Amino acid sequence: MCMAIPSRILAIHGNNATVECFGIHRVVSLMLMTEPVELGDYLVIQSGSFAVEKVERRAALEALEYLATVIGPVDAVSEGA
Repeated sequence: MCMAIPSRILAIHGNNATVECFGIHRVVSLMLMTEPVELGDYLVIQSGSFAVEKVERRAALEALEYLATVIGPVDAVSEGA
């Protein structure tokens, strides 16, 4: 099963961006994006670390709030609890 979790852009460097989701930072490719992005935008990241869609801020925050209640603390998720 695939779940799209919005990630917020922290930095843009060429065709890549550093994004954050639940405190985890990673570098993703912007090469599949069809619209311009800027710092603070929320993106849907596909497997393989490719950004594929920009998400409206309000929708992204609502999704993140809901997902936080479902998955619990990030520490417990990363420890396999």
